[in-house]
Amino acid sequence: MEAGSFLRITMVLPWSLNPRGPHLPRRRLGQAFPRLVSASSSSPSNSEGRYRGPKPKKDWVADWVSKNDDVVRSLPIYVGGVSLLAVLFNRAVSGIAPVADASSSQSRADLLTLGLAVTNILAGLVSPEGIECRIINPDLPNPVASELLWIWESLSDVTCSRSLVVVYDSNCILQIGFAAESLKSDGKAASVDAGKLMQGSVCQGVMKSGAQTYLANLSLYPGKSELPFLPSNTQAVILQPLGDKGIAIIGGDTIRGFTNSDQAWISLIGEKLDATLAKYLDNLPLSLLDRV
Repeated sequence: MEAGSFLRITMVLPWSLNPRGPHLPRRRLGQAFPRLVSASSSSPSNSEGRYRGPKPKKDWVADWVSKNDDVVRSLPIYVGGVSLLAVLFNRAVSGIAPVADASSSQSRADLLTLGLAVTNILAGLVSPEGIECRIINPDLPNPVASELLWIWESLSDVTCSRSLVVVYDSNCILQIGFAAESLKSDGKAASVDAGKLMQGSVCQGVMKSGAQTYLANLSLYPGKSELPFLPSNTQAVILQPLGDKGIAIIGGDTIRGFTNSDQAWISLIGEKLDATLAKYLDNLPLSLLDRV
């Protein structure tokens, strides 16, 4: 009887001391969490031996594309042309009638391949032309320059924008993206005559209305001649007023490429940029804005 009571006490006692759960041994903080070893620059040999983290990887594809930009842009034309010739050659040597027959699986496959080949060729033909430039006034305050560059990166990433020109108080403060080549054919981008641009009928209409103007198919508008600094294959243009002193001209490479959401977003960006320019540039001497 006593032995049974003793065994029952020894089995129950460790659990009864902690009513919330079993009694577990405590560990020090250093044992629960591993220590972080920091490399010291005072001893190069030791720091090299201690560091075992991941090393940065080099993106060979991105480097090759950036170094062979012209080849990459013309690649769809060559791929589409070779595919088109291959389909026509296969059609000629296979003994199939030259007239497409909807009941033939071979004819349907050939038509699909022809469509893909033509699409590749057209994609290569509408690639941006002109000179890639990045001209920004070096005397602009840092907040203004940072916001302008952020706007361009955002537009070029999520829309069909390929050119951006910002004119404020009859001075061009930004020209970035693709631009037409100068008349001197010296490999430089065509400069923007801000005074002449603001006096044109297109910009005057935008400034008077105070609302965004969208030229969905630029080739149909006679005002295209007032934008000679844009590449010749610019397909669509958005003119966004910046208050009553400036205008932002955004060129795209696709007809009707700017969606309704793009236009609304650009309007909001224009309002934000107008507030920034009015805050920093209204009291800035205009002579600083002439050097672009």
